[in-house]
Amino acid sequence: MFERNILQSFIFLINSPYIKSITVLNAIIVDDEEFARSSLYFLLQENCENIHISGIAKSVSEARNLLAHNAIDLIFLDIAMPGENGFDLIPQIQSTKTHVIFTTAYDQYALKAIKANALDYLLKPIDIDELKEAVNKASKYIALSKTEHNRNEGLQNLAVNLSERNEIRKISLPNGQGYSLVSIDDIVHIEADSNYSVFHLANKDKITVSKVLKEYEEILPAHQFIRVHKSSIVNLNYLREYNSKNGLELILKNGDKIAVSRRRASDFMEKVKSYTNFDSDK
Repeated sequence: MFERNILQSFIFLINSPYIKSITVLNAIIVDDEEFARSSLYFLLQENCENIHISGIAKSVSEARNLLAHNAIDLIFLDIAMPGENGFDLIPQIQSTKTHVIFTTAYDQYALKAIKANALDYLLKPIDIDELKEAVNKASKYIALSKTEHNRNEGLQNLAVNLSERNEIRKISLPNGQGYSLVSIDDIVHIEADSNYSVFHLANKDKITVSKVLKEYEEILPAHQFIRVHKSSIVNLNYLREYNSKNGLELILKNGDKIAVSRRRASDFMEKVKSYTNFDSDK
């Protein structure tokens, strides 16, 4: 009787909508550190039932071999490795449907570039909740084939950023259908709306992103963009004038008026002065 009940329960689980709805993703782990490889493998096995580890590589060359012989949906990719680093693998995966989650304790420039291109990353040591969130996000992206083109644009832009070590000049903004790759010179200002950020562009388009202003304050070039209020970041390229009739107020070239908070007023004045000098030196 007990065995029959167990069998019936097993059959119920096998046929349940929940079990059938799980899409298994084939993944590889790429990391030169043995502890990092084994700990991530353990975390994935224990917490992410939709991830099947198809292989583990301790170098970029081993990862290339795995990619050549397996259909891989997802790569957990370390950045700082001896010889070739994780970014050297990007050219091979740009034209594929493989999604990347960077695992890193790498320098701030690389993190800025990754964030600017709306790519996923996990900081070491890896937090379980952040891992689950990254895997869930990757699962959704992989399921939506229409996002692939825009995601690969983000990878290409990342490759350019990192190879030239240039200042961030483009960012990828999630738009509900995929991503919009936007030149930072086209951003007039960014407005906070609760936990969202609304980008006001030079062509009068608006893109609303489910990220807070602070994230973009950290990414965008500090000499060109300034946080003037808890709810506003302004591109100084579009500043037409400012006055203090009713508190400090900015008037942008598109006619928008932006208030400057009292505690940020002195920073704004210093930034305008240094920006004017920077612009004249270009």
